[in-house]
Amino acid sequence: MTTSTERDFTLLRDALGPLRDREQLAERLLDASRQHSFDPETELDWDAPFEDGKWFWPPELVSLYDTPLWRRMGEEQRLDLARHEAASLASLGIWFEIILMQLLVRHIYDKSLTSNHVRYALTEIADECRHSMMFARMIRRSGAPDYPVPRIYHHLARVLKTVSTTPGSFAATLLGEEILDWMQRLTFPDERVQPLVRGVTRIHVIEEARHVRYAREELRRQMATAPRWEQELTRLSCGEAARVFSVCFVSPKVYEQVGLDRREAVAQVRASGHRREVMQSGAKRLTDFLDDIGLLRGPGRALWRSSGLLAQATTGRALRRSS
Repeated sequence: MTTSTERDFTLLRDALGPLRDREQLAERLLDASRQHSFDPETELDWDAPFEDGKWFWPPELVSLYDTPLWRRMGEEQRLDLARHEAASLASLGIWFEIILMQLLVRHIYDKSLTSNHVRYALTEIADECRHSMMFARMIRRSGAPDYPVPRIYHHLARVLKTVSTTPGSFAATLLGEEILDWMQRLTFPDERVQPLVRGVTRIHVIEEARHVRYAREELRRQMATAPRWEQELTRLSCGEAARVFSVCFVSPKVYEQVGLDRREAVAQVRASGHRREVMQSGAKRLTDFLDDIGLLRGPGRALWRSSGLLAQATTGRALRRSS
């Protein structure tokens, strides 16, 4: 008789196709790293003056865009809000990257230190160190403050870093990388945006493409081989991470910094159909992938829905296969 665990494994295997060889993939990623890595300290012109009238973030990606409050704001106030939101997102990016680096170190702790897989993980950690320093320097250069996540989530991350399973770690990694990556892909070619911000996002997009590939392939492998309890735990932890991510995405303090009423601004962002569409569009490639490998099921799926990141069109393909 086929067990439920065996059925799950078969469904995941059919959804994924053949898993790629871990060492061959890592070797290709290492080669890409040698050809397409950047030193932000020398690659970017940190001393160039900012250009008048240019944005620090595309206006359509600013949280209040197309709300009644946005329509009442003057152009200078809108530009200033974009500057603060760029600093808030960079702060969030640093927080996620520090968590990611610790999770990657945990992942390779018991693995062969001479393998390509571990060598690439160490390469990615070096990339993330440079990214964190780059984001921090961009915040300081912009003149905006940094925006730490609320203390409760700062401490909750300590728990995550301690108890996260391997597939849970890679699922959280993708959550932190893919939505910001989608937004940055719209930012770096946008000539309305400050050149320094475009340069920062360009570097991040190019190097993060490798990180996403590494995380996706490893998460595929882990979900295809993990015991049922670990799959269920990963679904829950991934859903909770999505909920926290959506809460922390833009600090409400940015509204006060530009002279807006914080409660009114937060309420209008929550009610904004445009903002909901932006966030769900940014998450769609990720949620489609997580759906295919069986991560958007049960209570974890409900958490994703509560986060506002899961579009209604994501209908649970992996779930339908099991019915």
